[in-house]
Amino acid sequence: MISYWHVHAEDYTRQVLNHADTELAAIWDELPARGQEKAAKYGVPYFASLDEMLALQDIDAVVVDAPTNIHREVMVKAAKAGKHIFTEKVVAATYREVRDIVDAVREAGVKLTVSLPRLYEGYTEAVEKVLAEGLLGRLTLARARLSHNGATADWLPAHFYSLEQCRGGALLDLGCHPMYLVRRFLGVPDAVTASYGYVTGKEVEDNAVAMLQYASGAVGIVEAGFVNSHSPFSIELHGTEGTLLFGFPEERMQLRSNKRGDGWEDVKLPANRPMAFDQWVGHIQNGTEATDNITMAVDLTRLMEAANRSVTEKRVVQLDELA
Repeated sequence: MISYWHVHAEDYTRQVLNHADTELAAIWDELPARGQEKAAKYGVPYFASLDEMLALQDIDAVVVDAPTNIHREVMVKAAKAGKHIFTEKVVAATYREVRDIVDAVREAGVKLTVSLPRLYEGYTEAVEKVLAEGLLGRLTLARARLSHNGATADWLPAHFYSLEQCRGGALLDLGCHPMYLVRRFLGVPDAVTASYGYVTGKEVEDNAVAMLQYASGAVGIVEAGFVNSHSPFSIELHGTEGTLLFGFPEERMQLRSNKRGDGWEDVKLPANRPMAFDQWVGHIQNGTEATDNITMAVDLTRLMEAANRSVTEKRVVQLDELA
């Protein structure tokens, strides 16, 4: 384990411990006290030196839950040491950094997979099926929202408000999920514009909206926040022939299509696909690549960098500016 900085680090530890083909072998953390505490908890060695831990020949892979601002440093080191990498999103905060990581992974021949969990939920597969069947016609708007009350109820760790460590706030953290879903449904946009709010006065945004613009005239809307008590995760798709809704507020998908009659109908949700961690282990064992996962993760970083630049520079940012 490379760091317990992220709030999901314990979740990934459980995935390591519960998978039949993986075991927890060692821990490094940029905060020695935290790393030592976790090492004692799990009965594994703590390493004060990341280089020393990565030099161990009997460690095959690493799980990265480090601060976003050191993702490039630790993942490039891990790749060069020949370690397979599973990482929390975002891979990096800038397109340049994520390219450095992907290049190092490819050069080393190790397997990289990124935690993009909502790509593998049944509702995402259901949306993809509806779109593939053309039931919405030409898609004109995709909207996804994810929000919680972590800032107002004060349950997020204080370091999640550090601009230096996080490189962003609600959009970069929670907004990752609606961002990659909108990108999945509409494709890569031509331009991004964003607006950030600072309801609790933190160093990072706690209320955010990003708009994705397409040459076709379609619009993507991504919403995220740390300041909402009862905001359900939701997906909303509109097209020339129909509308698809999920999460208003129940986890129920409803479709109305000109091609299927006049009324609303429930869409059956398939079972979830394997989690990203399980897919990663499979890629290591089978010598396969997480091609789609990495493509989506790289695009996610591009979109997040564009959103951050839009707010900082107060303008619409073209995606090709980041090439």
